[in-house]
Amino acid sequence: MSTLHDCMCADAAHAAMKRAWLIGAGPGDVELMTLKATRALAQADVILVDDLVNPDVLQFARADACIVYVGKRGGHPSTPQHGIVEQMLAHLNEGRSVARLKGGDPFVFGRGGEEQQALHAAGVDVEIVSGITAGIAAPAAIGIPVTHRDHAQGVVFVTGHGAGTSEPDWAALAATRMTLVIYMGMRRLNDIVGALLAAGMSAQTPCAAIESATRPEQRHALATLGDFADAVARAGLGSPAIVVIGGVASLAKDVR
Repeated sequence: MSTLHDCMCADAAHAAMKRAWLIGAGPGDVELMTLKATRALAQADVILVDDLVNPDVLQFARADACIVYVGKRGGHPSTPQHGIVEQMLAHLNEGRSVARLKGGDPFVFGRGGEEQQALHAAGVDVEIVSGITAGIAAPAAIGIPVTHRDHAQGVVFVTGHGAGTSEPDWAALAATRMTLVIYMGMRRLNDIVGALLAAGMSAQTPCAAIESATRPEQRHALATLGDFADAVARAGLGSPAIVVIGGVASLAKDVR
């Protein structure tokens, strides 16, 4: 892992630049990155990379760019959020341009909003480069549209990684009759399924889970809500994965 000291070797010609980007790297497939994202990466002196980013996207970085990994690696704790912001500001204050590279879209469960606020509070203007979020790309990878006139008039993106007072209101979500796209829900899938069934959602509701969407190792499981948790366990699926609950999941193709 690179350190602040290691990054001081950036080309002096770029020292006058003081620019920051929050970049969405997309769901995994390098070809799903935007042109704007690749161009921003090509300008950055320092790139702070999250764990879920496909490392192949770094082919668009400058050869002399300093790459700093700030996600969870090998069971080690994640870099604290305040530490990431401090690193960005330290580099910016030294005149280096900084790209914060996140999987999916930085403003969809990526804490990009918090980082933007922190940078703005420090007087730094930051450019947002949107990416394709996994909540759309993962279902699409197996033929599921998150909205469909015959199945759902809307879609709700929600995190399943909650506890206590931060627990989503599953009864209210079930009552919307919209497609539920759940991020970070695999560890608590049994609890989520139980809460939706208890809220009156039909056990026959189609569901899907897609692991490592858009990447060569992509896998998925399809089942109705009543059997869903068991089906996912039998398939051996784990994180990162997206869960889709609703009629649109019936449109999935049996992609291999």
